[in-house]
Amino acid sequence: MSNKKLAISGAKWTTISTVVNTVLQFVQIAILARLLEPSSFGIVSISTLVITFLGIFAHFGFSNSIVYKQESDNKVLSTIYFLNLMIGAAMFVIIYFGAPLLVMYYKEPRLLEVLHISAFYFPIVFLGQIYNILLEKELKFKSLALTEIVCSILATTITIILAYKGFQAKSLVFGLLAGQTLKMLVQNVIGRVYFSPVWYFKLKEIKEHLMFGIYNIGDSLLGFANSNMDTILIGGLLGVKELGYYTIASQVAIYPVARICPIIVQICYPIMARMKENLEHLKGAYLKIVDFLSYVNIPLLAGLFLMSANVIPLIYGPGWDATVPLIKIFVFTGIFSCLMYPLSTVAYSTGKPKLLFYLNLITLVIKFPLIYIMAKHYGIMGIAYGFLTTTFITLVMNFFLIQFMVGDFMKTFLENIAKPLLFSVAMAVVILLYKQFIGNTGTFHTMAQIALGGLVYAGLTLKYKLSFAEIKNLKQSL
Repeated sequence: MSNKKLAISGAKWTTISTVVNTVLQFVQIAILARLLEPSSFGIVSISTLVITFLGIFAHFGFSNSIVYKQESDNKVLSTIYFLNLMIGAAMFVIIYFGAPLLVMYYKEPRLLEVLHISAFYFPIVFLGQIYNILLEKELKFKSLALTEIVCSILATTITIILAYKGFQAKSLVFGLLAGQTLKMLVQNVIGRVYFSPVWYFKLKEIKEHLMFGIYNIGDSLLGFANSNMDTILIGGLLGVKELGYYTIASQVAIYPVARICPIIVQICYPIMARMKENLEHLKGAYLKIVDFLSYVNIPLLAGLFLMSANVIPLIYGPGWDATVPLIKIFVFTGIFSCLMYPLSTVAYSTGKPKLLFYLNLITLVIKFPLIYIMAKHYGIMGIAYGFLTTTFITLVMNFFLIQFMVGDFMKTFLENIAKPLLFSVAMAVVILLYKQFIGNTGTFHTMAQIALGGLVYAGLTLKYKLSFAEIKNLKQSL
């Protein structure tokens, strides 16, 4: 199967998975926002922060290295498998016994039990991780998508049931563990076709993978600090209630980027890794990814900027108005983030992960003092503006790195992004005219504005971007 057909097939299944998971996530948050206190979201945000941080060490960059090297040696994979299990056990111990230190920092006793439960995440996940990596390497996106959908349904169902029964923050953690347990079991079943572990463990056999992963870990650590510094500072300086508002706002505004961009990168990286000897093809693939992400994310975020004051009370109920100003800031953060997201695919495909490390290092040096000062003087809004500023600076540096790796691309990039920007402006004008002359309050007017904006953007896209013949050809290839 050609790379184009592989990409289309992968896009089809991952799109289905993304749509289902997005709907489930919005339903879950909409229900939980009416059942849980803002502080509960703050507590879970801290727990997720800890899992994300330790997860950086746990996978040692093996996901990217296995795909890049197209690894298939059973002894090498067995060594990686058992190393993962040992690291997963170590992560459990660190979280479980280190929880009291975090409770002291955040001054939140309820955090202790949540962290103790969260510690079980690692032993569960790492029993199936290598199978997930191999399924990605083999481009088995249908299996991955169906597994993700079923597990998300289970996790969402359990979370909502437990929230109704009064489990508060623990409901989210138990739901997460239930979904991951089922996912691990399914991965072990369908992944056995590609790998069955043998009793073999020699670190020297995976030396190349470890070396590849060193910069991956360094980059991930710095990326974690850059992405989560705001959460760390808000929880410590302003408390878990403010963190709860901030968490909901960032989830709403950055959610399209957080859901769509990783999926596209997941599909494209294994294919782009095969283009590593042809920089022109690699540059073309990069530009197509950015073009697609722009067309999808920019109108969603532009619409959210215009509609947030109407949509937030409608979806989450009363008591969440404090998130609206934050959402409007995060909209621009999301746009900048989606434009720089594909950098990692180019860096890993060209075997230059160290560039990501240096980029994140420079960003961290800029971001930490800026966000800390803004937090001390302007509170939660200051943190949001500081985060936006450093994201824009990182985007500019991102473009210089792309230029270095694949050559001149900016002219084509600007030509590509002009259309979604102009279409979004046209969409915004129509929505604002509706607000001014027809109506702006109530469920009916809110839904009408969303539908009208969507029709305007879709119409312009069909007229000036996609022809019906292209859509027909795409449908046939699906």
